[in-house]
This record gives sequence, structure tokens and C-alpha cells, in this order.
Amino acid sequence: MSRKAAKTPAAGRGVQDISPARRAQLDAGAPASNLTECLAVDFAALMAAAVPQAGADAAAAMRAASAQGISRRMALAGALMLERLGPAGFDALRGHASDTVRGWACFMAGAMPGLDLEARLRLIRPLADDAHFGVREWVWMALRPGLAVELRRSVALLTPWTKEPSERLRRFASESLRPRGVWCAHIAELKADPGIGLPLLAPLRADPSVYVQDSVANWLNDASKDQPDWVRGVCARWQADAPAEATLRICRRALRTVGA
Repeated sequence: MSRKAAKTPAAGRGVQDISPARRAQLDAGAPASNLTECLAVDFAALMAAAVPQAGADAAAAMRAASAQGISRRMALAGALMLERLGPAGFDALRGHASDTVRGWACFMAGAMPGLDLEARLRLIRPLADDAHFGVREWVWMALRPGLAVELRRSVALLTPWTKEPSERLRRFASESLRPRGVWCAHIAELKADPGIGLPLLAPLRADPSVYVQDSVANWLNDASKDQPDWVRGVCARWQADAPAEATLRICRRALRTVGA
């Protein structure tokens, strides 16, 4: 999950600083207001409260996995929901008040059998445009493994998303296929040949949204760790022809690791 996508908690605050009353609200299905609250959710308690039809043993499986990282637990919860509720359960979970439960729906969609890539993207589109920062992170993480398997087709299908009115959808197009990314497996093919992703980046090189700009810059910064000259060349071309301020900002951030 991108830390910049979340509201930053006050200095010195951590999960241990959240009051018992607020933790009880989160575990009952209230939406998290920042990353710290996302990390504080007791998945077993939330599953028992929000999806009791999944069964007590599903909640017990989440309790047994409580020491695992949050990304692993999200994937496990999605798999359990798919196993217990079937594909039809996706519709019930994707509209839940809890951002964590909607995140489970993201992982259900990522693991749902019998869907081609185009259908899977169509299914998760509303979640990619979700108002909650956490859901928008979970959805690209849930779809990323499948996108990476069909990398070139993924790029082709996501390129039209770079023209969407919603900055959230435009950002998904870039963020979901970062070469390295955050809290996710790297994509070796993009590390070796980042040019494959250029159709997603070029249309966003002057995007007015800082949310999108940061994603494009981070994509390029990822690539610079393996292909620095390629990133320098892209930035040089983008800055050569009366670039917008957004383009200059993207390039400055893209080159922060390797320099111009």
C-alpha cells in the first residue's frame, strides 16, 4: 500500500495509540481514516462481524494468520471469501462500509476463476475508482499478479484508462504495473525492458493530478534502479519540447535516485 496515498497519522502515533473504542469500531466494520487504522483492524473479529456466513472456522483461520503481514492476510481473506461465498459473494462485499472488507472483495476478484483479463478489469473498475485510499491500493495489488502474467495485453487494455476523467483510474493504469512497486513482487520483464510500459506513461506525462504525477514518477524511479539510462532518455525527451510544470515535476522525482 502506498504510504503517500493515506492520510499521514500524527507524529508518534501507532496502532497502540488507537483507543479501544475506536478499534472496536474498526473491527465492527467502520472505515479506517488513515494507514495506521488500516493496520489496526483485527481481521478475525471483522470477518465474524461482517461476514458471519463464512463460518467460525474462516475467522479462526484469520486469527491463526494474525502474525503474517497485512498483504498476505488480505490475500488469505479474499481466498476464504471466495471459497465460502463463491463468486456471487463479491457483489455483497464490494459495497460494504468497511474499506478492509471491500479490499477482500478486490482479492476475490483477483483470484476468481474463469475470467479473462478484460472481464477482470471490468469487474474491479468501480473498486479502482473507490473513494477510500486503502481500497484503491488493495485493488491494484490484487490484480497485479494476473496483469504481470499477461503483461503486454495488460498494457494494451490499461492504456485507454490513461484518458479517463477520474484521476483514480488514470493512477491505477500506472500504479498497477510499476516495475518494483510497494509491498508487492517485482515484474522482471519490466525491470529488463521498461519500454513495454511506455504506452501507459507517455499519456500521463503532463497529468494535472499530483496523485497521478507521483505514480508516474515512482514508476520511472523504479525503472531507474535497473535501467537508469533509459529513464534519463525518457525524461530528456519529455522535457525537450516546452514541457508543462507537471512534466518537470514528474522528471525531477523520477530522477531522484540516479540524477540527470
